[in-house]
Amino acid sequence: MRETASLLLDPDAETPTPERLEILHLTLTGMVHVAIPEIEVASGKLPANDIPRACALACVGEARMRLRLPSAETFERQLVLTKKLARSVRALADHCQTLGCAS
Repeated sequence: MRETASLLLDPDAETPTPERLEILHLTLTGMVHVAIPEIEVASGKLPANDIPRACALACVGEARMRLRLPSAETFERQLVLTKKLARSVRALADHCQTLGCAS
């Protein structure tokens, strides 16, 4: 997950072609759809007032919001939206590691 996100987020990352950007967007979207339920299950095992639990669930909420964003009309705007999704993927991966998700 982190490697895919880094294709867009690393400081020296090259700007993808429109076709590659579409593939990255779809890949990142799939990763979010897989990570969210795993984080919810792992978070559910923690006390309701647990700070890592609250942080992970806030990240899940933000990731869901980003999934609802419509595709952009321009390449530049789609690149911005896909980078936001990549940031969510990176954060979800961090929460999975912290919470000990299954995969």
